[in-house]
Amino acid sequence: MTSNLLLRAMAPLVADLARELPEAERYRRLLEGMRVLLPCDAAALLRLDGDSLVPEAIDGLASDTLGRRFRVDEHPRLQALLRASGPLRFPADCGLPDPYDGLVEGVQGHLPVHDCVGCVLKVDDQPWGVLTLDALETERFSQVDLDALQSFADLAAATVSAAARITRLAQRADEESRRAEGYRLAASQAPGPGARRLLGHSAAHKQLLRDIALVAGSDLCVLIQGETGVGKELVAQALHAGSPRAGRPMVSVNCAALPETLVESELFGHVKGAFTGAVGERRGKFELADGGTLLLDEVGELPLAVQAKLLRVLQSGQLQRLGSDREHHVDVRLIAASNRPLAEEVRAGRMRADFYHRLSVYPLQVPPLRERGRDVLLIAGSLLEENRSRLHLGGLRLGAGAQAALLAHDWPGNVRELEHLLGRSVLKALGRHAQRPRILSLEAQDMDLASAPAAAGPSAAAAAAETSAGPMQPTMSLRDAVDGFERQLLQATLEQHLHNWAAAARALGVDRANLLRLARRLGLPR
Repeated sequence: MTSNLLLRAMAPLVADLARELPEAERYRRLLEGMRVLLPCDAAALLRLDGDSLVPEAIDGLASDTLGRRFRVDEHPRLQALLRASGPLRFPADCGLPDPYDGLVEGVQGHLPVHDCVGCVLKVDDQPWGVLTLDALETERFSQVDLDALQSFADLAAATVSAAARITRLAQRADEESRRAEGYRLAASQAPGPGARRLLGHSAAHKQLLRDIALVAGSDLCVLIQGETGVGKELVAQALHAGSPRAGRPMVSVNCAALPETLVESELFGHVKGAFTGAVGERRGKFELADGGTLLLDEVGELPLAVQAKLLRVLQSGQLQRLGSDREHHVDVRLIAASNRPLAEEVRAGRMRADFYHRLSVYPLQVPPLRERGRDVLLIAGSLLEENRSRLHLGGLRLGAGAQAALLAHDWPGNVRELEHLLGRSVLKALGRHAQRPRILSLEAQDMDLASAPAAAGPSAAAAAAETSAGPMQPTMSLRDAVDGFERQLLQATLEQHLHNWAAAARALGVDRANLLRLARRLGLPR
């Protein structure tokens, strides 16, 4: 490796250290520089988060990789990189499973024997994460100068350290300005190790994160509204984690699951003998959440009488346990959530107007999945990694047809529907194999989505004929139906690969020139 090549790879990154860049762009440029130094087929920067490595930037890997968490104890190659004192090259005959099995673009199924190098990144002498490079040729890295890779890793560590410092300085400046107004800026999301995260890059999701960051540090009541399955509880957890109360309890109550006769006891507590079966004194959810946060999920289900008593607690912080005249003072930040339009509940007389206005000091609307574009693939990646770990699979991937199906569906059940769909689809895909495969690929046929592109195929037509009251009348020619499917699949694949025609051709298993001719015939821009 020549010094000129090393200089060409590292010079832009040195210049970037003095620039204010978004973290995602800084990390993208880091991988770009590394691939100048070490040409490869796939590269990734992963950050250590508790017991898992979380991808921060990828190149040459499926887009859903960004939504995954790689548990270190389940991936011995990543474990070895974290433990190594310097760069590590895995021999081609290494028997350790590869964490990217099924995720490298242009490779269908199990990764062939290939070349792999990586190194740990340390910030303040502590492991921050790892850099990994994969090449599909077995001897691509045989002449790699590992000292040069270590030099690049040191610069990469400086890059992530600079990004962290810039983020901290920006947060501190923002915090100072907000303190002047009586607010404290909090992080929008701080999940614990292994916890589910708010994932997404769409404009709608980023706006939600900005709203969370704005209100998290205050004590204002927040009303989270959104359709069933959008992740309202995750939003509530992010609000609590970003608040000054994060070190205190967060207590959740599903109001829809409370029997009407026990609502007051559950919320306010009771004394011995307050009702039949009250054999002792018991604290309610408000007292359990004292100093912390109380989430009232499906708050629209509460009886009107209980709403009046809750209003008093919210206004004064005073409550009485059921059957007691003694008052207790609580300091609770309230978050409410509902999938109902509560303003309409007020107009219908099912919710008190004063209670509604007390809850909705800061309303947050969680966007439905259908409005979040390609976020569905990130979330799918996270859920697939959970399924892979639970079922002890070597790898679990989305085929191009499955990705197109996910992007085409309108998701009336949102993220919860996606979670259940993928769980079923994995089992269906396993059922297609006589023997348990090392790498399981989900296809559109495993998902059985009504809006999937495959619905134009013969199986969907047969199903429609079976349920139709009369003979099926075709609405388009077979040629038009096939063209429509090919156009949709090609557009989805190009989006997945950022309009890289060579990568799209590899993913679809066709020659690039043939793919360009097909695009020309279908009228797609090149």
